[in-house]
Amino acid sequence: MKIGLIGNGAIAKLVTTFCAERSDRFTVVGAIGLPSDTVSVGKHPIVQDWTALKTLGPELVVECAGHGAVKSYAAAILNDGFDLILVSTGSLADAALWDEVSAAAKRSTGQLKLPAGALPGVDSLSAGKLAGLDKVTLKSSKPPKAWSGTPAEKSHDLAAITSPTVIFSGNAREAALAFPKNANVAATAALAGLGFERTTITLVADPNVTQNVHHLEAEGAFGKLILEINANPSPDNPKTSHMAALSIMRVLENEVASIVI
Repeated sequence: MKIGLIGNGAIAKLVTTFCAERSDRFTVVGAIGLPSDTVSVGKHPIVQDWTALKTLGPELVVECAGHGAVKSYAAAILNDGFDLILVSTGSLADAALWDEVSAAAKRSTGQLKLPAGALPGVDSLSAGKLAGLDKVTLKSSKPPKAWSGTPAEKSHDLAAITSPTVIFSGNAREAALAFPKNANVAATAALAGLGFERTTITLVADPNVTQNVHHLEAEGAFGKLILEINANPSPDNPKTSHMAALSIMRVLENEVASIVI
């Protein structure tokens, strides 16, 4: 399968390595990068827009570049009939963007695929939704330094935090829009479950953790779900979990597997 990437950063590097190790099944044909991206994370070329990437003949496109990339490329890729794996689910908290991308997906001969990322239990949450959900809450705890470059940096002295400190409490839409590099899990929980307004999110700066800890609870006609993951940060980006890249790899595996679970 020929893969096109959007992005040339930490997640793109991991996905590229994964594909190279399975070269009998996957080939990365190119990636859309920034003008500043002069060195590719793999052997594939870097291009500057979707038109150029499309000419390289991808069969499926993987977005791993952030909210801006979703706004720039997602609808166009789907309108051209290509499958798109979109990891920056937090971007879809933008109601106008969601309307544009979901409409394009409905028209497309391709499919929009949203991987679980670092969120545990997406399969159970989305299955429970079929019978009716009453409550979905998610608490995400990360080391204080992982919240640098976010609104928490203005409201808290992150370097001085000595005990678990709530830096945000609200719904999933607010969390995903305010913390775009940290709260994709919030959006994924919302999309799989009760929606952005009815999903409660708590974000915590905790100096006692070295991993990204996501605690999900859901209740509904199916019963009650309680799941927690202690996810290692990405090797090259502490603001995201290694699971974000691994979840993309799982979706790619399912594209070519004879047995899917």
